[in-house]
Amino acid sequence: MQNYQKIMKLISDFIENGILSSDDLKKEIITNLKFKKEKIINDLQLVRKEDFIQLKRLVEKQDKIIKNLKKKTKSRRK
Repeated sequence: MQNYQKIMKLISDFIENGILSSDDLKKEIITNLKFKKEKIINDLQLVRKEDFIQLKRLVEKQDKIIKNLKKKTKSRRK
């Protein structure tokens, strides 16, 4: 709540002084939200879906190879 009040006071001061018009205010808010969105995405360390699918296929392929190798080693032991 404290941050909200600070932001509102800052915005109202800018408008009172004629520094910001409504269009400028809209642009500033949109820009600020974009930066916050990018920061959150970077903090979460998200990956693109294509990268995830490619990695998943690679892991599945490796898993298949490992299973085949285990079968071969079991058959050699017998």
